Amino acid sequence: MTAVAIGLDAVALLILAHTIVNVALLRRPPTSAAVDEPVSLLVPMRDEAAHAGSCVRALLAQHNLTDAEILVYDDGWADGTADVVRSAGGDRVRILTGVPPNAGELGKPLACARLAAAARGTVLVFVDADVVLAPDGVARAISLLRSTGLAFVSPYPRQVTGSMLERLVQPLLQWSWLAFLPLRLAERSRRPSLAAANGQLLVVDTAAYTASGGHARVVHDVLDDVALARLLRAAGARGGFVDGTAIASCRMYDGGRALVDGYAKSLWRAFGSAAGALSVTALLVAVFVVPWALVGVTAWAWPAAVAGPLGRVAAASRTGGRALPDAALHPLSILVFVVLVVVSFRRRRRGRIAWKGRPIP
Repeated sequence: MTAVAIGLDAVALLILAHTIVNVALLRRPPTSAAVDEPVSLLVPMRDEAAHAGSCVRALLAQHNLTDAEILVYDDGWADGTADVVRSAGGDRVRILTGVPPNAGELGKPLACARLAAAARGTVLVFVDADVVLAPDGVARAISLLRSTGLAFVSPYPRQVTGSMLERLVQPLLQWSWLAFLPLRLAERSRRPSLAAANGQLLVVDTAAYTASGGHARVVHDVLDDVALARLLRAAGARGGFVDGTAIASCRMYDGGRALVDGYAKSLWRAFGSAAGALSVTALLVAVFVVPWALVGVTAWAWPAAVAGPLGRVAAASRTGGRALPDAALHPLSILVFVVLVVVSFRRRRRGRIAWKGRPIP
């Protein structure tokens, strides 16, 4: 058991060190910026009456943009979203009437493709309906894009959580890429495994987007944001995650049921295969859960046991999350995540994966 604990210590401490390095290297938008090129703010929406108003009002409040348009995609609204958007935006928001996706196509990437086709900006800013931007958020994100010479940046919004299940699971998102993705290498590499983006907020140079084929080439992929990042990389574009904590916030799921359904729709795809999912979840359990079972056997288990929560604290402190007491529950968070992976594969096998009333093939 001592030898096992020492081995886990080495892996856990290496991951912690990598997390701390990434926290230091994570690119931040400038504190102020002004943009004088045409910008298209693109919002795909399907039954988002609860979020549409705050999202649209935040987009209308953007300043330091000399030429900006707001396009919202009506993806079969049936819950009053249209009234909310028109009330909040009036004639300053252009609504595109969508058509149902064809067999095998997914609604969101199809909506993004059609929004991009109608846009006139030299920069495209894709914004999910549950994202609320700071008044200078878009200008600061575009300034970072241009000043770094990158073709796309994915400012990771501050993740807002409410229910206990959200607090257990959602912080794993930003922790995971800070812990395992070499950020600066990933910006330059064309390896598909290092491509990363978050569809909640994505800022991309229009020319690079067009050269890659854009969302039109990923309309069948449930992880359309990652698939698009891979296309951009293959076309020679550089980019990746940057800090969006100060410029945007997002409550991804409202409650535990929505969270389970949301993760179930896509986790089966996140690891490439069932074998990949098994390998990743086994690693997470071994490094971040098993040491807590060994602390009563050998003192050598303590470094690995505390490394996981410390990594969570580092990630939370950099991304606007709640460090304590949530980080102390990191082993439980890992176990809940494993359960979500199992649920996702079971639903896929039974053909029971759907999102907002549409089955996901």
